[in-house]
Amino acid sequence: MNHPDILDVTRRHFFGRSASGIAAAALGSMLGEPSSAASSSQRSFPNHPPKAKRVIYLYMSGGPSQFETFDDKPMLRELNGKAIPKSLTDGVKLAFLQYEALKCFGTDVGFKPCGKSGQKISNLLPHLQTVADDLCVVRTLQTDQVNHDPAHTFMNTGFSIAGRPSMGSWLSYGLGAETEDLPNFVVMRSGPLGQPIPTTAWHNGFLPGKHQGVEFYGSEQPLNYLKSPTGINATSQAETIRSIESLNRLHHDQVDDPEILTRINQYELAFQMQTSVPELAEFSSESATTRQLYGVGEKPDGSFGSNCLMARRMAERGVRFIQLYHTGWDHHSGVVKGITARTKEVDQGCAALLKDLKQRGMLEDTLVIWGGEFGRTPMSQGGSGRDHHTKSGPLWMAGGGVKPGCSYGATDDFGFTATEDPFHVHDFHATVLHLLGINHKRLTFRYKGFHFRLTNVHGNVIEKVLA
Repeated sequence: MNHPDILDVTRRHFFGRSASGIAAAALGSMLGEPSSAASSSQRSFPNHPPKAKRVIYLYMSGGPSQFETFDDKPMLRELNGKAIPKSLTDGVKLAFLQYEALKCFGTDVGFKPCGKSGQKISNLLPHLQTVADDLCVVRTLQTDQVNHDPAHTFMNTGFSIAGRPSMGSWLSYGLGAETEDLPNFVVMRSGPLGQPIPTTAWHNGFLPGKHQGVEFYGSEQPLNYLKSPTGINATSQAETIRSIESLNRLHHDQVDDPEILTRINQYELAFQMQTSVPELAEFSSESATTRQLYGVGEKPDGSFGSNCLMARRMAERGVRFIQLYHTGWDHHSGVVKGITARTKEVDQGCAALLKDLKQRGMLEDTLVIWGGEFGRTPMSQGGSGRDHHTKSGPLWMAGGGVKPGCSYGATDDFGFTATEDPFHVHDFHATVLHLLGINHKRLTFRYKGFHFRLTNVHGNVIEKVLA
């Protein structure tokens, strides 16, 4: 039976639409713009055997100080209050210390060599000291941006202006999903109110919308509207979704818009998450020993430790990229008091995550990263704080093919800049992609006539940090 009133498809419409489709395809061919299907089929990742299958990125938002965490500098303590050599600071752009006398600032935070590797880690991180032999500590992280918002954007997207896809979105696009029940890229937040985190840090940019990060709440239920309205059962909801999917596919066949496919996928994912997310956020299935390791109870409580346990549960369920933001690391004054509070909030959760992954056999193919958007200055600001700094900053990685129990890079006696092995943000991105089996020069997306990639036109894989 024909239904012209439903689809209104006539011979004339058919040939008209066909001609439009052929013209669009020809234009796309001339411009070099692949259709969504062609773009997907051209991706052939991984390029080489991956060491990591997933990433858990512990992002310390605000810029943690390396001098109270992972880069011990006795010279700063010896010269505390004295002028720092002008040869180091001449011509360097600082955020706030541009018109002040630049004086050395050495605190009394203690460090000690830890584990068989002997890596020096701050006494403010006693739990991480116990897993020193799993860490690859980078002391020479360098960035191009000295202020928070562009630095967040640069660290997450490889570009300082908002609008590019985030690292998690690139990985979702390049490697695809391992699960149909949860998003491929999840973001969670914890920590005190402070410097805001732009949501562009987990945006999909010009990649299809399904690759955007999905933010989960840390306590109560992770997402809104997980329960269906009264009177709507699973069967009727599934039937509704299937009907909407059919209509969307008809529309997609006419206009070839990849965002329609995203809409189809997200309807289905939302339906699946009504079952998967409540189970994910139920810690009572974890042993008392595991909950004690993280310092949490039977329900998520919004703490960083709770988010770390949630991250491990997401990782074992197939989530590809999990990013945990912890705020409050921007210490322009009272750096010792502030960083003592922040390290106390994250130290146990970080170490517990590594130990938990390791005992489950997951650390070897899970890349764990810790760091912020930049480091801090060795000079004081207001006598007790530190300014933003682009020339050196702290970062560590563990698992996922990274060399354990090692340090990468060295800074001068004042910790101002790298004297050996700088680790630029573009190098960081290239190395992370390499560990996941991706050649960073080949993970591209054609948009508005250009081939874009996470590393822009830069970046080198840092072989020295690879196991």
